[in-house]
Amino acid sequence: MADLQPVRGTRDLIGEEQRRHAHVIDTARRVAALYGLEEWATPIFEDTRVFARTLGDTSDVVTKEMYTFEDRGGDSLTLRPENTAGVCRALVSNGLTQSLPQKVFYAGPMFRYERPQKGRYRQFHQIGAELIGPSEPLADAEIIALGWQILEALGVAGDTVLELNTLGDAASRGAYREALVAHFSAHRDVLSAESRDRLERNPLRILDSKDPGDRALVADAPTIHAVLTPEAAAFYDGLRAHLTRLRVPFRENPRIVRGLDYYNHTAFEFVTDKLGAQGAVMAGGRYDGLVAQMGGPAVPAVGWAAGIERLAMLLDAPPVPTAPVAVVPVGGATEEAAALDATQALRAAGIRAEMAYRGNLKRRMERANRIGARAAVLIGEAELARGVVQVKDLATGEQGEVALADLPARLA
Repeated sequence: MADLQPVRGTRDLIGEEQRRHAHVIDTARRVAALYGLEEWATPIFEDTRVFARTLGDTSDVVTKEMYTFEDRGGDSLTLRPENTAGVCRALVSNGLTQSLPQKVFYAGPMFRYERPQKGRYRQFHQIGAELIGPSEPLADAEIIALGWQILEALGVAGDTVLELNTLGDAASRGAYREALVAHFSAHRDVLSAESRDRLERNPLRILDSKDPGDRALVADAPTIHAVLTPEAAAFYDGLRAHLTRLRVPFRENPRIVRGLDYYNHTAFEFVTDKLGAQGAVMAGGRYDGLVAQMGGPAVPAVGWAAGIERLAMLLDAPPVPTAPVAVVPVGGATEEAAALDATQALRAAGIRAEMAYRGNLKRRMERANRIGARAAVLIGEAELARGVVQVKDLATGEQGEVALADLPARLA
């Protein structure tokens, strides 16, 4: 059994990597709370229809990447490849469509069968934010501002750029679809086979093609801005004005698209050049049609998701764990019992404290140095008789007596 390793595309989070991972979640959770978001936790597997219905039968996620299996009861289940669909399902399942707005934060693992590469795994982790209910561009601006503030709090905002686009309303998208069909049909013979198929089903997906020949055609494709309805243009103008007022810097990128019909108006990505080809660290948009696809009413919504692994890689350094206090009994069972009481008293006061389970004084002190303790509390028979302990600063070597009752306050 010694040759057992993590499954390809998964990894263990231990030590520095786990501290980076936890720091991203803790920071995002704290900032999200400032914006009034409440954390939800949905199951990591759902009825397959939750994703097949919402991600589209022709999407790469559904056709190539989902971990789908039949359980013993014969039901088709899927490990979640993303969590927006699960949040919308939970909204409907729990009867919350009549209690809007709902402002949701989440964090957890997602699963996609794709080629592992730097910052991308088959079990990966995301934080996300969803603002369900408001239809105004201010909601889009606020959810983007939340993402920007999280990046600032992590110290990585300077390594990212917010790219922004509009997908327009239904009428704008219909006109844009026709313009794209006309453009790509004129070059049908040189389109990739996959893009020729998409030309019939969903031409917006061609704009996401990675095929080099397709990319050349995409560069000359029309943008949606020429066919925006006045209402859609006003929405986009409002969003940009709000972002400017919120001091969230952005640049416009007309090539950011979302190929699914339930997306509309806002599409955005926070991108970086620090992680190689995998440039997006946070991406989202407005998806006013998704809740209805879950069997609920027509409910507007906007949100984003961010890859924890990629954000963790951008951190300059992992958070340093708090240095512990080592409690060291000097003697036998009586001193050890007192040391255990002192250890628990320190923990109750919010101070990280550890006591070695065995060993003489020398070995216990060696362990105190090995775990990076900032101080050692030495408890001996003579000191106990007087109700005191010796506290040694392991950085300076200074040592002095402290009353046992005053120990937590002294080390706080």
